[in-house]
Amino acid sequence: MIKKLFVLSSLITFFGLSAQKTHKVVKGDNPYNISKKYDISVDEFFRLNPKTKNGSLAIGQILTVKSSSAATLPKAKAGEAKTKELGKIVLQPKQTIYGITKQYKISETDLRKLNPDLDTHTKIGDEITLPLENIKKYGGSQAVIAEQPTSTPTSNNKTKIDSGNDRSTAFSSQNDEYVTYTVESGDTVFSIVNKYGITIDELIAINPDLAKGLKTGMVLKIKKLDPAYIKKTGDALNVVLMLPFGYSSNDSQYRAMALDFLTGAKLAIERNAGNGQKLDVKIVDSGNEASFRNSLTQINPNNTDLVIGPFFKSNVIDLLDFTKTQKIPVVSPFANSPELHDYSNLIILETSDYTYADKIVDEVKAVYSNQKIYIVADAKKENANYLKAGFEKVLKNPNIIIVNSAAEVQLDQNMMTGQYAPVIAILANDNDAAGEVFSNKIITLSKEVQGLKAFSMYSVSSFEKKVDDLSQASLVYLMDRKIDADGNFEKEILAAYKAKYCKSPGKYAVIGFDVVNDMLTRENKKGEIFKQMNKVQTQLATKFEFERAKANGAYINKGYRVIRLMP
Repeated sequence: MIKKLFVLSSLITFFGLSAQKTHKVVKGDNPYNISKKYDISVDEFFRLNPKTKNGSLAIGQILTVKSSSAATLPKAKAGEAKTKELGKIVLQPKQTIYGITKQYKISETDLRKLNPDLDTHTKIGDEITLPLENIKKYGGSQAVIAEQPTSTPTSNNKTKIDSGNDRSTAFSSQNDEYVTYTVESGDTVFSIVNKYGITIDELIAINPDLAKGLKTGMVLKIKKLDPAYIKKTGDALNVVLMLPFGYSSNDSQYRAMALDFLTGAKLAIERNAGNGQKLDVKIVDSGNEASFRNSLTQINPNNTDLVIGPFFKSNVIDLLDFTKTQKIPVVSPFANSPELHDYSNLIILETSDYTYADKIVDEVKAVYSNQKIYIVADAKKENANYLKAGFEKVLKNPNIIIVNSAAEVQLDQNMMTGQYAPVIAILANDNDAAGEVFSNKIITLSKEVQGLKAFSMYSVSSFEKKVDDLSQASLVYLMDRKIDADGNFEKEILAAYKAKYCKSPGKYAVIGFDVVNDMLTRENKKGEIFKQMNKVQTQLATKFEFERAKANGAYINKGYRVIRLMP
């Protein structure tokens, strides 16, 4: 009798568990893996558990996981019953993510699980992981390859350039088809889907890594971009350069700058035409700000593929309004303002000072250990105040002093021992004279105490002259629009410019070459420019690395090179 009761009790327990509608939260649980475990959608999970809509769970919390009375056991995860062998293929020209899923009979979700960096690091020649069975069955002549070990090169130079060495880094154009969002501190899945008006399941479908949890700094795909540029007829790329010569308005204020810019632009045009690109280039005198609208009559919006210029913000807005129906790609060489960030067909080339400042904040955060922080400001103190606010956000009670000159930077003295302690010194002024004072002060202080850390938002002339001395302070600075005279590409362009104009290029000639050459190499096929914006390219002196300012907003250049002087 007792045995029968025991058996009966066991059966009751079994059926009770089978019909269980709840889940007890354990360490490592999150809404995504729980939903997956019980074969329900994430949206359904949140409907069943409305108090968890911020995504936070407490260990021991009892959650509802089934809304129906039917008792079903959790489905086994794919691959649990049988572990599939994996192989790799080499990505071929014209091979796309969509094409791979169709050819090898694999879902995009499963493909991304096997290749987490599929969008951000994919280029021709890269290896793609796939089920071995699928490769053998559907691969045709595409060979299976073995995984090879990788090695990391090292350098013994005193100067280390973190980024910008490679002329061009090509990425998959897949990301350009989506609105993206970078997760910030305090974000939740619920707040993100509410912001963009999508469901949680839709978000997870195109961001499989989200199932592992939401992390600050993650770049999420949100939804497909709105269609932008419509290709024009004909084979040739119709390009308009809008430069402020001022002939049409009898205003020569910016003529020298425009002429200098044009010399570099012409070299880039000739270079790309020589490589086989079909170009039809029209140069328009944009006059001055007051007369600009008259120059718009020289542009045929129905037969223009790319506009480079104008120089000034108000003119850029007028041009964007003029071309808004056709969504022609417009390149702004100098204007960068929040007012411009809403235009989806605008490409802004001027890197913001705030981008430089954000990088310096990250660099200081990595080495900070309660040192006093000195910021050498310019007259406006905008950059210095922005840096100070950034440090106060990421550091715990930092001691920050804004000074007008590096001469005011002093070593921190230990009150107990009387010994001097190192400080962190930051240059937030792009003036060469201020940079000279900063360099000399840093060199002096580094001889008095070890562990001094120096940073600069800008590259100034004294840094290149005093590499050995400044390396003792482990100086880290950001560089843009500086020519690496030892680079082969740079030597080639400089020689070509001198042969053509019998002189070295001036500041605006360098910018003209970099802007036009970068845009033409992206628009290597008519109507392709927006599909090529994920390429990171370093031209003669400028690194171009574009990000969307906002969903369906303008592309903004956030490129720079990080220079580290090593002892």
